[in-house]
Amino acid sequence: MAGFLYRVGRFGFRRRGFVLVGWLLAVGLSVGGFIMWSGTPTNGLEVPGTEAQVAIDTLRREFPQAGGEGASAQVVVSAHEGQKLTDPANAAAVSELVSRLGGSPQVVDVAALDERSTSPDGRFGIIDVSYGVDGDELTTAAQDGLTAALEGARTAGLTAEAGGNAVEGGQPELGNAEIIGVIVAALVLLLTFGSMVAAGLPLLTAILGVVIGFTGIGLVSAVVDMPSAVSTLALMLGLAVGIDYALFITSRYRSELAKGHDPEEAAGRAVGTAGSAVVFAGLTVIIALVGLMVVNVPFLTVMGLGSAGVVAVAVLIALTLLPALFGFAGRRIFGRRARRAPAVVAGEQKMTLGRRWVMMVLRRPVIAVVAGVAVLGIAAIPAMDLRLGLPDDGTAAADSSPRKAYDLTAQGFGPGYNGQLTIVVDGADADAVSATVAALPGVAGVSPARASESGTVSIFQVIPTTGPNDPATTDLVNAIRAATADVPGGDVSVTGITAVNIDASATISDSLLPYLALIVGLAFLLLLVVFRSVLVPIKATLGFLLTIGATFGTMVAVFQWGWLNGLLGVPATGPIVSMMPIFIIGIAFGLAMDYEVFLVTRMREEHVAGAEPRAAIIDGFSASSRVVTAAAVIMISIFSGFMLSPDLQIKMPGLGLATAVLVDAFLVRMTIVPAVLALLGRSAWSLPAWLDRILPNLDVEGSALHTPTPPVTEEEDSAPAVELAR
Repeated sequence: MAGFLYRVGRFGFRRRGFVLVGWLLAVGLSVGGFIMWSGTPTNGLEVPGTEAQVAIDTLRREFPQAGGEGASAQVVVSAHEGQKLTDPANAAAVSELVSRLGGSPQVVDVAALDERSTSPDGRFGIIDVSYGVDGDELTTAAQDGLTAALEGARTAGLTAEAGGNAVEGGQPELGNAEIIGVIVAALVLLLTFGSMVAAGLPLLTAILGVVIGFTGIGLVSAVVDMPSAVSTLALMLGLAVGIDYALFITSRYRSELAKGHDPEEAAGRAVGTAGSAVVFAGLTVIIALVGLMVVNVPFLTVMGLGSAGVVAVAVLIALTLLPALFGFAGRRIFGRRARRAPAVVAGEQKMTLGRRWVMMVLRRPVIAVVAGVAVLGIAAIPAMDLRLGLPDDGTAAADSSPRKAYDLTAQGFGPGYNGQLTIVVDGADADAVSATVAALPGVAGVSPARASESGTVSIFQVIPTTGPNDPATTDLVNAIRAATADVPGGDVSVTGITAVNIDASATISDSLLPYLALIVGLAFLLLLVVFRSVLVPIKATLGFLLTIGATFGTMVAVFQWGWLNGLLGVPATGPIVSMMPIFIIGIAFGLAMDYEVFLVTRMREEHVAGAEPRAAIIDGFSASSRVVTAAAVIMISIFSGFMLSPDLQIKMPGLGLATAVLVDAFLVRMTIVPAVLALLGRSAWSLPAWLDRILPNLDVEGSALHTPTPPVTEEEDSAPAVELAR
């Protein structure tokens, strides 16, 4: 592995013009293709095989409009306190509102107010608006028509707000998050390297990778339903790993130059050693993301595959484009002071902050382990109260129209009106089923049954007494299914957005342990090959379990319990978004193994070179801790930037991943890991003889490159010398 990547690095350095043109061409083709052929992201959630999804498929066949075909908006209107919508002036305003909505572009139906859609006190009303296209096909004119109709009603003295999938604003602006992350990353890189050129290379390569990944996802969306969240994840993850991978290789390149190697040789050695760690770190992230397929939720499968592609691009760019840029940078990879005395950069034996820290940890390793585990255990306590659900308009920003419409509906009709259930009766007596359901505790009301044109299927609505994300509503869904499980002559199923969310949360929750076992098992095998040790991979995975417990505990404390809500801008408490835990497990595991690989491979490299276990830990940690710290700070900054979004589906992973990196990098990998390795001593690096014979020796540490004359081909040996830039 190291020898192959060594040759890749030297090739990239020598043929830098060819490599640069190739990547610029790739960027141009991907951007051009994106402009001409990209598709439109979707926001639908389907969970094949669940009762709610099967019922939706039936509705699409028997009741196309009820089955969710086309966008819809729910316009909620209310009169002033003490007034009714039937008062003459208010009635005229409502009539004008209905007329304006009906005349808006792409609208196919507007349901006027009646007894069912007016609150018992006559003050509140809900007007359902149906469009002839899906939400992602609505034109600006259609959105403007809805907005204008609402403004007209407000001018006439009514309170008017709108929710539903036709309402504009589903995709938040992410520009601030990206800009903040890049600015912080640039400052950290500049402080780490002391050179504008060295700081700029990781940023440049990461941005190119994000552009290719983002536009590639857009191209794939032309033929595959691509959730809009995939693009957000591509930005978040692509920036983070792209900067990190380039940072590690750039740091090693500077170190090899400082040892006296010529630039081409230094590029080869940097890619052969740090590049090997990048390959295996990237593989762990890719394994974790591709593993999302086991959940069998198309949304997560596409998200995982799309994100894995972005990570793969980041790895390829770091291994090929970065050494080419080294060739263009020359000695400007150092700051001016370092160019005058480059040996200062090496600094492995200087009493740096990292060296002081690891020596302090190793003086009391038992205390470091016990204290670290105790802190993480306490932080994980709130995770015992973890509840899963999906966001609705009740968790939207407080000043948004969907949130206001949600609150008005709850005020006028009760909280359950926001989470109505649809009962699908196929071949059975719908009236008898309706009577059975109406008698159940937790049911506020039941609508009359309506039959399809074929006469074989009927539907009716159930209004719970509790909101859509209330645990009592989940209990009601389960109670309805239990009470109607043995209806004679047909089948009864529960669906609707609330039921779909409940089934999706249950499916994802049931998949958490199998998914965790899969990625941990595969990563264990990968780390077994990387470190040629049994105890190191076990220690790495146990450390991750501590990280994920503390991460989930933090998320529950903030998003469910409301701690620091005002400071973090969380609009409302509620369950954790159902796909978030499994998504964070995948990403956080990959990133945790990144730091494990980068730190511990350098320790193993020192051990393989002949250092005693304790000295290997100190020297390896000292050589890699500064750059790992910089990488962690950059990731934390990028992920934290996404917490500025008002959308919980972006704010949650921002906080979760920032917490995971903070905990894993500084508490687990930089404190607990060196302490555990010190306690294990030589046994940490031992491997049974029979297993040693079976495992391939990939030479991740690049031990073959530490000879005075590394192996080169005839072509490489005859390559012209590269003159350093002065």
